[in-house]
Amino acid sequence: MILNEILAILMFVAAVVALLRGFPVAFTLAGVALMFAGIGIALDLFQPTLLRAFPQRIYGSVMTNELLVAVPLFVFMGVMLEKSRIAEELLDTMGALFGPLRGGLGISVIIVGALLAASTGIVGATVVTMGLLSLPTMLRRGYSTPLACGAITASGTLGQIVPPSIVLILLGDQISNAHQAAQRELGNFAPDPVSVGDLFAGALLPGLLMVGLYIAFMIGVAIFKPEDAPPVPRDTTSGRAFAWKILHALAPPVVLIVAVLGSILAGLATPTEAAAVGALGATLLAGFRCAGPDGTNPKEGRIAIGFGALALIGVILMGAVFDLRVGRVDISGGEQILTWIAFALCAIAVLGALWAAGRLLQNGVLGQVSSSTAQISAMVFVILIGATLFSLVFRGFRGDEMVEAMLTGLPGGAWGALLAVMLVMFVLGFFLDFIEIIFVVVPIVAPALFMMGVDPIWLGVLMALNLQTSFLTPPFGFALFYLRGVAPPEVKTSQIYRGAIPFIGLQIVALIIVCVLPEIATWLPAVLNAG
Repeated sequence: MILNEILAILMFVAAVVALLRGFPVAFTLAGVALMFAGIGIALDLFQPTLLRAFPQRIYGSVMTNELLVAVPLFVFMGVMLEKSRIAEELLDTMGALFGPLRGGLGISVIIVGALLAASTGIVGATVVTMGLLSLPTMLRRGYSTPLACGAITASGTLGQIVPPSIVLILLGDQISNAHQAAQRELGNFAPDPVSVGDLFAGALLPGLLMVGLYIAFMIGVAIFKPEDAPPVPRDTTSGRAFAWKILHALAPPVVLIVAVLGSILAGLATPTEAAAVGALGATLLAGFRCAGPDGTNPKEGRIAIGFGALALIGVILMGAVFDLRVGRVDISGGEQILTWIAFALCAIAVLGALWAAGRLLQNGVLGQVSSSTAQISAMVFVILIGATLFSLVFRGFRGDEMVEAMLTGLPGGAWGALLAVMLVMFVLGFFLDFIEIIFVVVPIVAPALFMMGVDPIWLGVLMALNLQTSFLTPPFGFALFYLRGVAPPEVKTSQIYRGAIPFIGLQIVALIIVCVLPEIATWLPAVLNAG
């Protein structure tokens, strides 16, 4: 038994060391797992029949899991929105609105980051876009270089906690599986399910809390160090024209957020269905705004795409008000008419999307978006397959029992175990990507915490907040690398790191607040489920 535990520990250490050496994540996890499985078989400490369960686990956890279909759909939506110039227009408009205030440009960057987080959820795209568009402006207007870099990188990481988010989808899937396993161990074979929609609802208020902390920090800098965040000249656009400019910039992302996130929280759609709506809406928006290969955007094309977008909104509103399910036995004449109207609106929306896709195909945008979506989605799923094999072999060495015994033996009970898990995840965030932590660490530690009575939604939100810091913590914070790649040459890497430190502190403050006040994460899901 002791040798089993030693091999389980060595297996985890070997995986971390290999990842730090820069080996591909998926092949590292699978390779280390197979290597230690071979050692265990040679020492008669591992049952080779366990490996026969690997295909069934892949089939059950990946191939038949409809939830994971939301991953490529949300990725497609985010990349498509990046091409629609929505971030550029938002930054210009919010900068003009808040710029005359001290710290106004920084506040506008944070607000735009929150809006992009709720509509795209992709950290890399957000940081790169805002780094290209807003960093030169902030530096030219006299902003402190560390403050400007910190605001951009931190606001870009909001895509990890503000739903809908790829992190929350992957984390929700792992939390749900771990919760079911823990309940089975406790003898409850019909547990209440934990859905990704619950995790979205639980993360909404903590995400807004994070945005509020960022804005409060920017206001504090403007008050106590005004030279670091000076105002910019007021926009001279007339009141009516400026109001239209704000509406034109804010309406598309707000409508998309309401359509996607609102449909999930209201129970009208699953995350996968809402992601499909988001992908369709992003295609319509990009097609409406992007010019053709000749540099023009004909009026008739914009009209067709606009009707498609209105039809999509109409279908969503009808679904919210009326019961449009076609599989029911008793359907009245009025409901039948409404169903046919909904079908007609769906056809119009599809035709508008096809027109938009044709325009995007001609100017090369659709090919770029499809390629990026395929690359990112393939990376996620290959890592998931490698992590599944790693988890299977780790459990074959009874590593899960060792982790459970270790956590339950810590002083402080559930609180002590929770603190230890949060510290481990925070430290791993310095070196590992969030996907690696989700697929390797969460399946190992979450069941033990659930068996100690920890609320699954609360734990999922705490883990998401903790994982958000991994994008900012040196030396391997990905948001820091993204900004370094697009920052002007005069911006030093040390300045980017220095600017991120206060925002890492704010993320830790938010984590502590949610830890002390679990209701921030659990109240909204409870209200929605009760309704």
